[in-house]
Amino acid sequence: MGPDLARRRKSQTRRRPGTQRATRVDQPTSSAWDWSFETEGALALDRHELWEVPQRTSRVRVSQSPVPRPDLKAEPTSATVPPMPPRRARRQTVQMRQRRARARRIRRIVGLGFLAVVLLVTLLLTAFGTGQSKAPAAPARAAHAIPAGPPRPEVVAMQGSLPLQLPVQQAGVTAIGFHAPSDGALALEPLGHKANQGFLSRLFHRVFGGGGSKVRYYQLSGGSGPGTGSLDVGAPAGTDVYSPVDGTVVSVDDFVLNGEQYGSRIAIEPASAPSLLVSVTRLRVDPNLGIGSTVSAASSKLGVMLDLSHVEHQELSRYSHDAGNHVSIEVHSAPAPSLP
Repeated sequence: MGPDLARRRKSQTRRRPGTQRATRVDQPTSSAWDWSFETEGALALDRHELWEVPQRTSRVRVSQSPVPRPDLKAEPTSATVPPMPPRRARRQTVQMRQRRARARRIRRIVGLGFLAVVLLVTLLLTAFGTGQSKAPAAPARAAHAIPAGPPRPEVVAMQGSLPLQLPVQQAGVTAIGFHAPSDGALALEPLGHKANQGFLSRLFHRVFGGGGSKVRYYQLSGGSGPGTGSLDVGAPAGTDVYSPVDGTVVSVDDFVLNGEQYGSRIAIEPASAPSLLVSVTRLRVDPNLGIGSTVSAASSKLGVMLDLSHVEHQELSRYSHDAGNHVSIEVHSAPAPSLP
């Protein structure tokens, strides 16, 4: 033990037995005693002196993944996924999609409705808008050049089993009409399409068709009795008129209108129906025709159509776009033979 340590121990005051006086220990005042067993005998170091520790490379290869080459792009190791929208955003997205789908449906319905309206208007104009304005194009030409020659055989009306042929050439026809007679004529059955018929009937015929004849006729006002008892075939004045039936001429009388005589009335006894008489009026009789003459339908000339526009207002002019001159055809029952 060193002399300094022995001196320290002697300087300490020991507590005697039975006394409670504390022992006072004097602390060394010299800084020479600041030492410890850990630093005893160690060399002093400069705390500011640093050195690099060499890095040792392990001889054992720990990672088995390939070492990336600096001349190649590195493979992506992760992908960025957008976060899921919140519940409220998803609800708004669904509602937006529903609104877009509803808007598309509304646009389709509006488009189909518009197309249906266009088709309906077109159908109405075709079926209804041409009721009184459409007329054959022949009248404009006929005013300058009246067509000559007999017509093609074409039946325009029937009286029972008796057919009535068109009495003028087709190119000269301005309009065809039926009206009630004033002297007890029999009802005729028109063939073709009624041009001024009701809307529903006209629409039905336009859509589904009706009859094989292309004849278009008009229902005229005036007269009494059957509404189709008198047949008026319009044509320019001076047009040749031909027999509507096969038969024999039995009479040629004056045609009187408003107390004045205008042309003649020709009565024909049909060969297929001798109990009937077919009368043709509003024409000037052909000089070669007389009582007892045999006539053939659509080939035997009866005379020439007169111009009566200065005598009366002719109902057919509403549809013919001219003065409305025409020839009238009626069918009557033949009078019973008188007893001697």
